[in-house]
Amino acid sequence: MRITSTSCICPVLVCLCFVQRCYGAAHHGSIKVTRNQTKHIEGETEVHHRPKRGWVWNQFFVLEEHLGPDPQYVGKLHSNSDKGDGSVKYILTGEGAGTIFIIDDTTGDIHSTKSLDREQKTHYVLHAQAIDRRTNKPLEPESEFIIKVQDINDNAPKFTDGPYIVTVPEMSEMGTSVLQVTATDADDPTYGNSARMVYSILQGQPYFSVDPKTGVIRTALHNMDREAREHYSVVIQAKDMAGQVGGLSGSTTVNITLTDVNDNPPRFPQKHYQLYVPESAQVGSAVGKIKANDADAGSNADMKYTIINGDGSGVFSISTDKETREGIIFLKKPLNYEKKKSYTLNIEGANTHLDFRFSHLGPFKDVTMLKIIVGDVDEPPLFSMPSYVMEVYENAKIGTVVGTVAAQDPDSANSLVRYFIDHNTEEDRYFIIDANTGTIKTTKIFDREETSWYNITVAASETDNPGLLSHVPVDIRILDVNDNPPELAREYDVVVCENAKPGQVIQTISATDKDNSANGPRFHYSLDEGLFLNPNFTLRDNEDNTASILTRRRRFSRTTQDVYYLPILISDSGIPSLSSSSTLTIRVCACERDGRVRTCHAEAFLSSAGLSTGALIAILLCVIILLAIVVLFITLKRSKKEPLIISEEDVRENVVTYDDEGGGEEDTEAFDITALRNPSAAEELKYRRDVRPEVKHTPRHQTSSSLNSIDVHEFIKQRLAEADLDPSVPPYDSLQTYAYEGHRSEAGSISSLDSATTHSEQDYNYLGDWGPEFKKLAELYGEIESERTT
Repeated sequence: MRITSTSCICPVLVCLCFVQRCYGAAHHGSIKVTRNQTKHIEGETEVHHRPKRGWVWNQFFVLEEHLGPDPQYVGKLHSNSDKGDGSVKYILTGEGAGTIFIIDDTTGDIHSTKSLDREQKTHYVLHAQAIDRRTNKPLEPESEFIIKVQDINDNAPKFTDGPYIVTVPEMSEMGTSVLQVTATDADDPTYGNSARMVYSILQGQPYFSVDPKTGVIRTALHNMDREAREHYSVVIQAKDMAGQVGGLSGSTTVNITLTDVNDNPPRFPQKHYQLYVPESAQVGSAVGKIKANDADAGSNADMKYTIINGDGSGVFSISTDKETREGIIFLKKPLNYEKKKSYTLNIEGANTHLDFRFSHLGPFKDVTMLKIIVGDVDEPPLFSMPSYVMEVYENAKIGTVVGTVAAQDPDSANSLVRYFIDHNTEEDRYFIIDANTGTIKTTKIFDREETSWYNITVAASETDNPGLLSHVPVDIRILDVNDNPPELAREYDVVVCENAKPGQVIQTISATDKDNSANGPRFHYSLDEGLFLNPNFTLRDNEDNTASILTRRRRFSRTTQDVYYLPILISDSGIPSLSSSSTLTIRVCACERDGRVRTCHAEAFLSSAGLSTGALIAILLCVIILLAIVVLFITLKRSKKEPLIISEEDVRENVVTYDDEGGGEEDTEAFDITALRNPSAAEELKYRRDVRPEVKHTPRHQTSSSLNSIDVHEFIKQRLAEADLDPSVPPYDSLQTYAYEGHRSEAGSISSLDSATTHSEQDYNYLGDWGPEFKKLAELYGEIESERTT
């Protein structure tokens, strides 16, 4: 198959031939190159010629942006199998086939039906095939070819980053690079001059220039001064087709700003200045301003002001305001018109950031002279001191002199001065001042322990001008006198162990004194014993403002005495010395061997039980609630029960309980049990149970003799039968108690009740060494030993 293409730009005919082999080789997809053969005449020998080949091409060209009314011709497909009889059908597939590109299936001519844009798509890949129109069988294998869109100059250059903003220092050298601009062209840079650009400057000459090939913008003048002109607007053009006529162009704006350099020295507008300052100006206050002008900007205009000489350099100072770049003049010392009426200052203003490239434009400083005139004013009285400190003893009498303040008129008139206290606070009312002399006196009796300092303000005014005042602070310190005795530093909880040894320290005490150190420490301690020596405790002064409490004897007993009171006398070192008496409460407690307190008197049960106070309270509340429930239950039960016999007398037998062990059978004095122990006597006397009988007592010797002959068991059975058969007995059960103990034992009593009355000389101190299992036993016998000793 042969492909032929023509172009309006290239007049050369381009043929693309696809040679098909014989029919049998066509199934293998091979391309056959046709041969030119000459038939020989019969009888003549066959003549062979060199085969003729066609050039094989795989691409067509089509111009973009075609605006003609007819489709644009692209090329032609032709197969060697095509004999021109219409039996061959050409088929076109691939990108744009049937929409952009169409083919005449008979002739193989390809046309473009749409205007193409190379900037959107540069080429199209298609496939061509020749088939037999009758059988639809391929005559040749499918072939691939490319249609390229040929560029024309239809896109102007563009500056994608514009407009530009750039800076360059002023006073730069000519040719200093400012910025490089770059334009882009969407046309094909490999074909023709459509994308070949040239840069030129349309606006901004003669200050700047541009390189036509690179687009670099440079300064075109020497020493461009920011103070003369700061902003420039430069327009740069880019034109394609190498700048030829007919080329397309685009432009952008470059805004160039000259940045400042320090090329201008500061200058004072005047060489001489004059300033008026009243003598009443306060020290440290600002009294004036001065400024030097600098044409530069930013840090290049920063400057510093100094006083370089003059007779007022010690009275005035100057500092620089960084915001306004002004020199602020301050007063260092008080002015006095009567002593000096004017001062002269030489002030210098100099740049702080120098650029040595422009030092030839200097010097970058300037000097001016300032004359200061002191103004005369009527001044208030002047105190002899800026503040006063005075002292007075506490408890001093009312009217005691504290001190004197003094002030005078500083003016030449020397007017009289009057004094008064500025009563702004309550403290000012505790003092008075003599209006003429300035003497301060007390109006109350002071207590240093309440307030040790008083601060008042005294004012002074001239008699001729009372409205002109001056003030001075007066601090008054209250001095201490020894008017407070020492006392214990705190409430001490002193504990002594039952097993304490003589000379053992049980507590260290200290004291405090409201007076100051001169009338307080050192403290002296002693026992306030009077005429008697304390046999239990003693006191030792440690000579360091503390004292120790020591035991005098061995062993203390809680059961004998659980609390001791020890009076202590404490005196200070003041003149005269003061003293006070305090009483220490010492509790006796049971302790471990290492001295730890185990329990103290009433706390013993609680401690041994191991219960906290909250737990004990909870248990107690539970017990009270249970008791209340029981009482309520019993009350309700009794209120519901009706009596069986309505009578004024209670015929029921009473149950009497005696919680007394008694003395055995020999004890007959507690109550009469004759009726129980003498069945024969009870047999003779049968009384009604609902009437109290009058019982006649039998002599004791007769009762004891008859008891031996009566069987008590039989007696009880008899009485039980009588109670069951007696019709007068009330119909309810009756409880009778027969306290029959039996005969006395010949062995005698083994009770321990009388053991405490016997005396033993045995020493039980060794029980304390047997260990924790015998602690309670050792404590019990230790208490008995202590009671016996006492």
